[in-house]
Amino acid sequence: MAFQDLIIQLGSLGRFQILHLIFVLFCTVLVLPHTFLENFTAAIPSHRCWIPILDNNTVSDNNSRILSQDDLLKISIPMDSNLRPEKCRRYIQPQWHLLHLNGTFSTVTEPDTEPCMDGWVYDQSTFLSTTVTQWDLVCGSQALNSVAKFIYLTGILIGYIMGGHLSDRFGRKLIFTCSLLQMAITETCVALAPSFLIYCSLRFLTGISSSSMRTNSALLILEWTSPKFQAMIMALIFSAGGVGQILLGGLAFAIRNWRHLQLAMSVPMFLLLIPTRWLSESARWLIVTNKPQKGLKELRKAACMNGMKNSGDTLTLEVVKTTIKEELKAAQTKPSPLVLFRTSNLRKRICLLSFIRFVSLLSFLGLFINLQYLSNNVFLLQCLYGVVSIPANVLGNFSVNYMGRRITQLIFMSVMGISILAIVILPQEMQILRTVLPTLGGAISSASLTSTLVHANELVPTVIRATALGVIGIAGSVGAVLSPLFMILSTYSASLPWIIYGVLPFLGGFVALLLPETKNQPLPDSIQDVENKKKSSREAKKDAVAKVTPF
Repeated sequence: MAFQDLIIQLGSLGRFQILHLIFVLFCTVLVLPHTFLENFTAAIPSHRCWIPILDNNTVSDNNSRILSQDDLLKISIPMDSNLRPEKCRRYIQPQWHLLHLNGTFSTVTEPDTEPCMDGWVYDQSTFLSTTVTQWDLVCGSQALNSVAKFIYLTGILIGYIMGGHLSDRFGRKLIFTCSLLQMAITETCVALAPSFLIYCSLRFLTGISSSSMRTNSALLILEWTSPKFQAMIMALIFSAGGVGQILLGGLAFAIRNWRHLQLAMSVPMFLLLIPTRWLSESARWLIVTNKPQKGLKELRKAACMNGMKNSGDTLTLEVVKTTIKEELKAAQTKPSPLVLFRTSNLRKRICLLSFIRFVSLLSFLGLFINLQYLSNNVFLLQCLYGVVSIPANVLGNFSVNYMGRRITQLIFMSVMGISILAIVILPQEMQILRTVLPTLGGAISSASLTSTLVHANELVPTVIRATALGVIGIAGSVGAVLSPLFMILSTYSASLPWIIYGVLPFLGGFVALLLPETKNQPLPDSIQDVENKKKSSREAKKDAVAKVTPF
């Protein structure tokens, strides 16, 4: 924990940290919306079977176009229970006699129908093309649309498994840069995918790089700042995600072709690769992984950029070693990921944090990937989420700093649960409230995730932080992967999925009360900092740390 003293003296939020933060925010604006991109690129438009007498201009069965389109649909496609044309079946032969029925009589025998043998006709009033219209993912193939989302979320799960361990082994900067390059390439190639199989494969690779990149981008700034500013930084990162959602909603409204929208959201990520040349590795990670010389170089670079002109003379290797003597001793042995579950306090923290992340992301994704079920105007709802999430995260930052991490999670997750459960009560006719409440729930869920991530980052030691966050991220990804599957329960009850999405946040809020409060506490650097209760006292720790020459 003594590393925190070095950070405070060289400037915990100076020009160095601000430049890094700006870069991380730009990354978040461009990367986070890719999780929700399929709300638009994979939207399911209204559709019906293709019929020759109406959709083939060379066929002249229309008797010189005497019959209207409604009449042609009536004789070609059966009606569903809502008196709308069936989406997946058509009459084998045109039923001309239906034109002479006045609605009080019906045919003695039900006309024979068949599946859409010649394809479908899609409504292009909202979307010119989507992956659904590209590969006819409707009717018997409609489940493949959910499969594509499942594959992407599975990639995110794999990314948390791989990214955390690789980051603790090879460094935050290297894994971040590789993930950014992989995501830029794969998402650009998605727009050129010639088949659905290749599309799903590329989205899977995107999911892997997305989760790894987001984890390491946050660590690259959080490990350079003091706990005083970490809640604010996480709030800014999630607010940048809100800006990204506004950007996504605006671009989707302007670009109705899914391939063009995919390119517009992917190509700019290549520009983010340019600033990574000047990105600094986490000095905290370098030091606790027994690389003090490289860590000292990064510390001097930060001190110089923050206006500490004489840092080269006063900030020496001896000073660093004296200040973080215990951390360097602990770094001599590289901990295995299994150590997360071998020590009692750390094991308890990991299990509780994993459960909270699981229920949070299950409800969060359940709300965000089902926008079409909540509102007719998916563009407006997407933008509203982004707009409202910004002040919600500002409120979340205020709350975690004044009420603490645990109480904030309890309050925000409870409000999120209430907002989702209210959707069950409201009838379909109340479209305004059915738009406002999901917007409130989405904004509060974003702020809730901010406080959850801040709390998790402050409860696990630096020496294995990325791995620990990766394990917690795995639990969250399992919840994310399961979230679309709960919509299958709507076949039994339309309200059941929303009840589950609404009840789980309450459980997560109460579980957060079982964790230690970390408000204004320094980050733990070693596993001993977590396990040794005597060293958890801030006053004792400050007295034990050697005096460092001001620089």
